[in-house]
Amino acid sequence: MPAIVNPVRRARPVFALVLVGGLLGACSGGDFGRTRADMRNDDMHKWIGAEATASVGVRPSQFQLTDNERQLRDLAYPLIEPPHSRPAWKSVFGDYQPSASPWRQKVVFDRTAYGRALIDEPHRSHASRYTQLIDDVRDDITRFEPFFASAIRVIDLDRKRDASMKYMTELSPREQADAVARMQENSLIVQWVQISLEQRVSSYRWALERLVLQAPDGMAAEADRLIHELAAQTANPPVAARPLIERPLTTRG
Repeated sequence: MPAIVNPVRRARPVFALVLVGGLLGACSGGDFGRTRADMRNDDMHKWIGAEATASVGVRPSQFQLTDNERQLRDLAYPLIEPPHSRPAWKSVFGDYQPSASPWRQKVVFDRTAYGRALIDEPHRSHASRYTQLIDDVRDDITRFEPFFASAIRVIDLDRKRDASMKYMTELSPREQADAVARMQENSLIVQWVQISLEQRVSSYRWALERLVLQAPDGMAAEADRLIHELAAQTANPPVAARPLIERPLTTRG
């Protein structure tokens, strides 16, 4: 008697290949959503300055980025990217996403978003939620000093640039405008990070309060200590950029 072949079972490999091919084709950001190689370049965070200036109506500078200015933008990105818990699948399928500046009129800060994502996403236990919160706050504390060390260098050099322009010969209006625009851009980036840190502290506090409410645990003490440490650093930054516009204060939640 001839063997009976299950057509559904034989079709599975073909279906799997089609499915995988479709996934790869759909991921415009690269394999499995990872950042495309053509986006990973020295100026991949240059958009931060352009977004900051555009959002407040300031003309962008046409100057190329200096090494210090490029580093400032590289160190700023992890601090302006909205904080959120990162389950394993996000580390694979997540893609590099530009963020809107806090001066965009339609951007409303929601201090509950981080905590709701942390609580709603699947975790093995409530302890893993506390661990995620602690890791996220600790990461921000670790990033704080390198960013502001870079900001000190950039702002100090901008002060020297500003002072030297009055002594330059044959300085064209276009050159002067580009120099001023770059200094404004750098200042806005520092302000953006400062605002982001204040918002992150608020988000972390809301998340901790809800964790304690839903699943009290001794780990809350360590989370609270780290949030206070980040809040203290944020309230006393080692450098303050000269404000160009009023700070956004609208929040939700």
